[in-house]
Amino acid sequence: MKHRRNYRCALITGASSGLGEELAIQLAHRTAHLVLVARRESLLQDLAERLRAAYPETAVSVFAMDLTRPEERKRLVEMLAADGLSPDLLVNNAGMGDYGEFASAEWTKLEATLRINIEALTHLTHLLVPGMIRGGGGAVMNISSLASILPIPDFAVYAATKAYVTSFSEALRIELRDHGIRVLAVCPGPVHTEFGNVARRGDSGPGMPAREFFYEPKETVVYDAIDALDRDRARVYPGLKIALAACVISALPLVLLRAALSNRPRRNG
Repeated sequence: MKHRRNYRCALITGASSGLGEELAIQLAHRTAHLVLVARRESLLQDLAERLRAAYPETAVSVFAMDLTRPEERKRLVEMLAADGLSPDLLVNNAGMGDYGEFASAEWTKLEATLRINIEALTHLTHLLVPGMIRGGGGAVMNISSLASILPIPDFAVYAATKAYVTSFSEALRIELRDHGIRVLAVCPGPVHTEFGNVARRGDSGPGMPAREFFYEPKETVVYDAIDALDRDRARVYPGLKIALAACVISALPLVLLRAALSNRPRRNG
């Protein structure tokens, strides 16, 4: 039987669309107060209105923030404290990537990827976990990727940042277990969201490096992620196809994995 948990306050980053939006929808009935964080305030407000209508018992707050900026992350936590909010569920979902050869990449985009995928995730966790410890427990859900176990050509920086997220989550889980705080790394495969459009270079650039067969609906990814958190799992690869792919990839010797990735279709430029 699945053990359901309720939260006093759940904070979701990157909540304006894609997995973040779906996480808000599926967690809305599980928390007394939902905090939505992203850059696009109009989309956050629209989502908040829909959630309030569907779940009137759940309070919803919106914070439009650019989490690539450390001062914005500090300001977010200060505003939460001013409102008397101390999240006992942190969902680090905000992320971005850049698809194309490393040498020809724009540094500003790579820098933003590093800041949001690694720095912002780590900083927000560092800012909010002490409050969970004082409150007697909580949970951290970090959205990583199947790419975290793959050194992917043309997606080198993104895959490396997700390797960090998965490793960080595993270590943090061990550190925080005695404090009653669960930590989960969610490692989905490709999902049809705005992520692919942001990662693409230019309007005419190729799409994401994955076959349509491997795509999972965002609803399935989020359902499996929440279920894994309920079950106190350390890591989850949502969807049967991705879970099987992760088993195969993990079993392959690095020399074979390297050879396979060397022969995959490449993007030039």
